[in-house]
Amino acid sequence: MLRLGPFRSRLWKYLGENIEMIRCFNQDECPQPSDQYGTQASFGLTDQIDTSRWSAAITSPPGNMVSLSICSPPDAPIGRWRLTLGQGGRVDFVLLYNPWCTGDVVYMDSEEKLREYILAQDGIIYRGGWKYPIPTPWNYGQFEDGILNACLRILDMNPKCLRNPGKDASGRRNPIYVSRVLSAMVNCNDDKGVLLGRWTDDYDGGVSPLSWKGSVEILRNWDTNACQPVRFGQCWVFAAVACSVSRALGIPCRLVTNYNSAHDTNSDLVIERYVDENGQLVQKSRDMIWNYHCWVENWMTRPDLKPGFDGWQVMDPTPQEKSEGVYCCGPIPLKAIKEGELAYKYDAPFVFAEVNADVHTFMKRKDGTTKKIISSVHVGLKISTKSVGSDRREDITHLYKYPEGSDEEREAFTKANHQNKLLQQQDNAGLLIVIKVSADMRKGCDFDVFAVITNNTPNEKKCRLVFGSRAVSYNGILGENCGFKDLLNVQLAPGEEKRVALRMNYSKYAENLTEDNLIRLAALLLDYGTQEAYLAVRNVVLVNPEIKVRILGEPKENRKLAAEITLQNPLPVPLQNCCFTVEGSNLTGGQIVTERLNSTVEPGQDAKVKIYFTPTHSGLRKLVVDFDSNKLCHVKGYRNVIIGK
Repeated sequence: MLRLGPFRSRLWKYLGENIEMIRCFNQDECPQPSDQYGTQASFGLTDQIDTSRWSAAITSPPGNMVSLSICSPPDAPIGRWRLTLGQGGRVDFVLLYNPWCTGDVVYMDSEEKLREYILAQDGIIYRGGWKYPIPTPWNYGQFEDGILNACLRILDMNPKCLRNPGKDASGRRNPIYVSRVLSAMVNCNDDKGVLLGRWTDDYDGGVSPLSWKGSVEILRNWDTNACQPVRFGQCWVFAAVACSVSRALGIPCRLVTNYNSAHDTNSDLVIERYVDENGQLVQKSRDMIWNYHCWVENWMTRPDLKPGFDGWQVMDPTPQEKSEGVYCCGPIPLKAIKEGELAYKYDAPFVFAEVNADVHTFMKRKDGTTKKIISSVHVGLKISTKSVGSDRREDITHLYKYPEGSDEEREAFTKANHQNKLLQQQDNAGLLIVIKVSADMRKGCDFDVFAVITNNTPNEKKCRLVFGSRAVSYNGILGENCGFKDLLNVQLAPGEEKRVALRMNYSKYAENLTEDNLIRLAALLLDYGTQEAYLAVRNVVLVNPEIKVRILGEPKENRKLAAEITLQNPLPVPLQNCCFTVEGSNLTGGQIVTERLNSTVEPGQDAKVKIYFTPTHSGLRKLVVDFDSNKLCHVKGYRNVIIGK
């Protein structure tokens, strides 16, 4: 409802004599509004507001002040509108989805969830690994100055709007349509979208995706630079920007992380991986398993599907595979993924594979032949999102898949024609190999990892063990060697267990690590007697040091505030060119605050700065912090701050 006023009595007299019709129309994205597309409406004053259609009524008591209430129908297209009051003037406004309105297709009936999925301007993104999820703070900033205009411009620049603006403007009544447009426009692969992806270490002409702390700078850069793509993004950045835009437009949205996420390029629900005789991955297929992958879920009804598929819908803006000729993905109901309904729109087979694909591993010998090896690699683990009202991790795996081995899982796989999973049997060969790690694996330390071999057979076994480690990026691209061991004569008595240690030295892995701080461990066991091969794989995350934030003074609205920020150097080498940057919605005025250290920080010493900012709104806020230096980069931290009035 739009409330206009006050009007002076003489102005009201003028309007009362002249007002007969009120016209609303989309002024920018629909240059020729029409009743056919629902982008134009003409109506007069009524005694009461009618919430089912465009209507207007006087809602103020008699006097020299007049309030005119305007109500839009729940299915009106979102965007810019212009209200014309007869000959009396006009008012421009923006119409958004309204998840508080029971008639809106994005209606959500929980005030607590609406505070989280619409109103919250910051959040947590889970990165790291499924054994060690790492919470990363993010400033969504959907209510910062200029962000809504940038979001509307994203809709205006989409190719469908440029081809047929009237039809596109009409389509904006439908969050299914808008979500699909956003999925394509957050990346720039087919259009003048927001972000350019880059999954190598070459960030010339831009910045590392890990440099971003929030969506505000990204959206402003795109909007103020003639819609040129911002360089660079990776999956969590694409997803975070999509979350900011969705919330800004009124669609409840949350960001989700899927650990061990499969990238199935040929829709056969199988990921084929090849290793050499040292157990090291060799690239023979485009199919990949990402250490984690992020997307968003948007909340809406699905009247285009049979009943029961309303609610959370997967929408993925990371450009991976084309859908209907465009790099986009979704929306697809979570329930469709869980039930194996792969014929439902949109892109169900791809998302189903991300959380359910089977993994086949083959050893490629030097003579060119291949042999299938025994390996226990699972995808779709510990699917995570931020909890409502807290920074705790919520595991939502059960919303995507049934418990492994259950009757419901088999029924879903049958429906999805996932025969590989249905026919898969547990190997009972009797040899078992797993990788175990030390409790404390901090970046800068030396530590041990272990290949644990168990002989469950009644016979003595003689084996070869190849135990190696390589740096790896989060999307599965392997880097350089970090440590290697080849034991040609491993003997195991019946029932015996052996632990073989591999030392990980900082001096060896330091220069090889990617920005993701990930090392891939692979242990290949070859049974000389049976010629069977067994492979264990595990990615480990090296933990960055903690950033400590101490607020100095009492946080008050519109009062200057200081934060003391500290990080201890955990490396055995000095840190130079140290820099802290902070931002936070309603804390730093939509700007990034930077403080540099002129001195070198020796091993074990603290890097410490004071940063000043002025909060503009009361309530619970998140101050997001990033630390960079020559040897230690992209360390993330945050502090929740309660701002008083």
